[in-house]
Amino acid sequence: MIATDLATRAPHVLGNGRIINNHLISNHVGNLFFSHRHNSSSKRNLVSLAKFNRSCLCCCSSFIMEDQTKLDSTPSESEKYSKEVEVAVRAVQMACALCQRVQGNLISKTNNQVQSKDDNSPVTVADWSVQATVSWLLSESFGSKNVSIVAEEDIQKLCKDDAAGLLATVSNTVNECLAEAPRFGLKGPNISLGTSEVLEAISRCNSTGGPTGRFWTLDPVDGTLGFVCGDQYAIALALIEDGQVVLGVLGCPNYPMRKEWLSYHHRYHRIISKLTPPTSESWDKGCVIYARRGSGEALMQPLPHVNQKLVWPNFVRPVQVSSIDNPSLATFCEPVEKANSSHSFTAGVAHSMGLRKQPLRVYSMVKYAAIARGDAEIFMKFARAGYKEKIWDHAAGVVIIQEAGGVVSDARGRPLDFSKGIYLEGLDRGIIACAGPKLHDKIISAVDASWDSSSL
Repeated sequence: MIATDLATRAPHVLGNGRIINNHLISNHVGNLFFSHRHNSSSKRNLVSLAKFNRSCLCCCSSFIMEDQTKLDSTPSESEKYSKEVEVAVRAVQMACALCQRVQGNLISKTNNQVQSKDDNSPVTVADWSVQATVSWLLSESFGSKNVSIVAEEDIQKLCKDDAAGLLATVSNTVNECLAEAPRFGLKGPNISLGTSEVLEAISRCNSTGGPTGRFWTLDPVDGTLGFVCGDQYAIALALIEDGQVVLGVLGCPNYPMRKEWLSYHHRYHRIISKLTPPTSESWDKGCVIYARRGSGEALMQPLPHVNQKLVWPNFVRPVQVSSIDNPSLATFCEPVEKANSSHSFTAGVAHSMGLRKQPLRVYSMVKYAAIARGDAEIFMKFARAGYKEKIWDHAAGVVIIQEAGGVVSDARGRPLDFSKGIYLEGLDRGIIACAGPKLHDKIISAVDASWDSSSL
């Protein structure tokens, strides 16, 4: 009867106890059962009680250990994706260093490092090299079977009969970067990768995304036109889980730390920097900005100087969107290329809602970084009919702005949907990113008022 009574899970049976895995364990089992049917003249009862008490204590210990094991194996909210964030940031830091070297060669001499895709858009040695490098690093860190990547580049051009020299250049660039992996806190290959291994790393990025499971999105060089001409570009890496972007990393090697330099061509900034006497501020340009969904913060790291080791968390500091909500004081960004966005329509929207400043036209997802850092307040993009937005062009930037306190949506105010494959299907007219809800609501209203008269 005593054993039957103890086995019950009703909370009222024992006082001052603890429920562990739905079992109630008393801190005073022995005392309670000693008083229950206590017979001082019965040694048999005392012996039975002692045995039962020891059994209860063993059971209690087992429940506590089981409960603690479950607690220990479940990551806290702050620890969730911590490894993914750190590996992704380190990988993007490496990619930034790779791109800086390649861009330096592009500016200093003319060679075969720029090619044209089938749609006539440019692709460079850096595009293929970054994709191979990041793909290899993610596979090494998490296991190739656990890594699925949606990325922009394929290997068709590299596999052509006349592309042997180009492929060799890409392979050399990848191996030069991976050799520096220990400087960035990652493990590199024991021996240099062969061309077949480089091609495999690039072609491994063949996921088509979707609504379930986990996959990475990578734009190895976003804003290739800016990259080629020595201007702004970005390396964009994001992790998507069950259709939701859970972390994003933006590498912006040419992003100036002085806000006023953002509107100048990078070559002009480079010339002026050489003429300007050095100051105590050594971090003059280049950063990696990243965020994890639900963290409520976006963080920024500098790029380490040449041969300097990256020591985590690498002088990290938080960034926040601007507090400006008056349109007349706001700065808005838009793409440089007219082919990707209607400048005339954004000009009309800007005028109708009272934006007075000239637009800041910037290549690549650096626009998202500008809003997250508080250097601009609005990004508007309204593509012409037939143009489909790809998820790798927006995933990292969206989560970074949101965690920095901003708002991103389509032109109807709906969240961007990253669960439909490689394209942002169902996008209503365009994309709007803002520093806050007040500006966002005003833009939505201005777009609705102007849309019927547009030719988009």
